[in-house]
Amino acid sequence: MCEIFAMTSRKKRDVNEYLKEFFSHSTQHPHGWGLANLYKNEVEIEKEPIQATKSHYLKNRLSVPYKGRNILAHIRYATIGNVEYQNCHPYTLKDRTGRRWTMIHNGTIFQYDPLNEYVKLQHGDTDSERILLYIRDRINQESRKKGQPLDAEERFFVLDQIISEMSKENKLNLLLFDGELLYVHTNYQSSLYQLAQEGRIYFSTTPLSGEHWQPVPMTTLLAFQEGEMVFRGTDHGNEYFSREDDLKFLYHIFSNL
Repeated sequence: MCEIFAMTSRKKRDVNEYLKEFFSHSTQHPHGWGLANLYKNEVEIEKEPIQATKSHYLKNRLSVPYKGRNILAHIRYATIGNVEYQNCHPYTLKDRTGRRWTMIHNGTIFQYDPLNEYVKLQHGDTDSERILLYIRDRINQESRKKGQPLDAEERFFVLDQIISEMSKENKLNLLLFDGELLYVHTNYQSSLYQLAQEGRIYFSTTPLSGEHWQPVPMTTLLAFQEGEMVFRGTDHGNEYFSREDDLKFLYHIFSNL
């Protein structure tokens, strides 16, 4: 299982303390790391297909303050996809209107047929990349119908539909930024926490400090802007539970890595 981290804030914040603790977990998630600093439609992504604690680049990067208003970080434990650069998160792309979408994912899509067509289109071979390609195409489809870009509420409605459908019998923890909104979703018990402070909020797979981290509400898509929740979606009820068939599926995948 991977680990994911995000912050959204009204003002630029230094997140070195949390990032150093987060990346220290890579001894258990050694298959790559990634970091994204996002502002509206611009994104700076840095990543490597090596264990974060063994990265000289990352050590030097975090030797100075790492500041931003919207930040994503990921450490990878490969379940689907080989250990290589194109399989490291975050993933980013633009929709037909020029809006940039950037995503990190923790989980596994065991079965969701609409993703199958993206196997031949993606650059790497992770289910996570396929998720983002599919989201992009659904957003494009709806913006074509409208004849103009979707507003924030319309984008959230499309994402809420997608997540409600895709989460059935799949483990789907993700953090997704569209230049305006940070979308947050978990459907696996005790696998995503939040820490709200004045003007900002942090998300992490596990608490990163002794502060008052709280579980993120389950099976419900949430959207945040500048540290405040602005949309709350449908409680789809698709909680993920580990199943014997899923373990067999992962064993088969690992045997081919």
